[in-house]
Amino acid sequence: MRDSVQMNRRRFLLRTARPATPQLSCERLFMQYTDAKSEDRVPQFLQSVTRQLEGSTAVRLTGREWLARDEFRRAIEPLVAARRVLTVLVVVTALSATAACNGAAAGKAGTKESDAIPVNVMAATPVEMRREIEAVGTLGARDETVVSSEVEARVARLAADMGDHVAANAPLVILDNEKLRYSVDQQRAALEQTRARLGAEGATLPTADQTPDVLSALATRTEAEQRVARARQLAAKNLLPAQELERAETELQTARAAHQAAVASARNLLAEVTAREATLNRATRDLQDAVIRAPFEGVIAERLVSPGQFVRVQTPVMRIVRLHPLRLTAEVPERFAPAIRVGHQISLLVDAFPDRPVEGRVTRISPDVNLKSRAFAIEGEVPNAEGALKPGTFARVRIVTDRIDKILAVPITAVQTRYGRSLIFTVHGTSLKASEVKLGDRLGANVEILEGLQPGATIVSEGVESLTDGMTVAPRNKPAPGGSR
Repeated sequence: MRDSVQMNRRRFLLRTARPATPQLSCERLFMQYTDAKSEDRVPQFLQSVTRQLEGSTAVRLTGREWLARDEFRRAIEPLVAARRVLTVLVVVTALSATAACNGAAAGKAGTKESDAIPVNVMAATPVEMRREIEAVGTLGARDETVVSSEVEARVARLAADMGDHVAANAPLVILDNEKLRYSVDQQRAALEQTRARLGAEGATLPTADQTPDVLSALATRTEAEQRVARARQLAAKNLLPAQELERAETELQTARAAHQAAVASARNLLAEVTAREATLNRATRDLQDAVIRAPFEGVIAERLVSPGQFVRVQTPVMRIVRLHPLRLTAEVPERFAPAIRVGHQISLLVDAFPDRPVEGRVTRISPDVNLKSRAFAIEGEVPNAEGALKPGTFARVRIVTDRIDKILAVPITAVQTRYGRSLIFTVHGTSLKASEVKLGDRLGANVEILEGLQPGATIVSEGVESLTDGMTVAPRNKPAPGGSR
């Protein structure tokens, strides 16, 4: 009698209710309730349902859901009744018969079979894998420099501009060299004067004792020595007064001093010639530096001056970068230190060419670990002959090491991530069990499982987002080994 009254009441509501828009899904509410129960926040869930019911006119249920989930029904039914929300009950014939017969065995078996969710399964099998390191790096120019002016002059002409490819020693900026040419002429004239004083003929310089002044002083000294010798002979025979002998000896001393002074002067002139030559060379170099040239082959990244601008010494004029090869910098976790060495191959992808991997090699490894990131830096060399890759680009790096591990890996599609937890669903007969796992490295389409899953377990391989612990499933296939790459 009681069941009959309830059925009549529901039929009355069906006939008199307004169109049910919008509607809440009981399936969605049940999934939210399951999550809330596992996290011990059922009161918050009920408050959320109350707010949702304020804007809804119907909750769409099926008979199986309403009768099979008694705990959920007891939690949600008072809220539905309080809001006077229409409950549309669609009862299948078999379930109606089951309810009327108070749960006959045959009806229950039919219900479980129809409730089973079809899933694809696989066996979690350990595999041997060569360990690969994945990191994020930055591409940079192998060589990059800002070219500056080495002389003061006005910019007469630009020989290159941004984006131009230039060879080593190619002209970049041409400066006005008129004043520099005058300086060169002045220094060349001063050098010639000094060479003339030395008595130089052609490009050959005389030695310090062969200059005209030194030779003249030497002749005077020789003559004075001869006079002293004759005076001493005559004085010995009392044929020459003593005063004449003293005068001759004094003239000899004077001649010797003059000769030494001439030699010193010649040496000074030779040193002056060297200084004049250096000054002339500097002036000549300044004249050459009026043409600012590229220090190496590369591409002009930035132009910093304009024609007519006056530049001083060390004024930046252009920035040039070498694009081939590029230098890759990245950080690798410290646990991989024994597995990486110079010469290992690098494969990288950039956003500009997501489907075109670029190969390179490791060239340098830092000897220390960053205390903040607990990683160490590496450098790699990446060919870029066509210039397609740009310095400053972020790159996703994969390094194949010599380390081979036996690991348990499953497809990414087999992992459900919710509220910061990673779950994998194992199949036991027709029942699901949710197991929380600890994930390791990402391996392409697979992910490494560090903890929480036993080798050989049968798991759901895809479509796990809507699954919950305890559900009834029907495997579509036989479990096959998975996790291989």
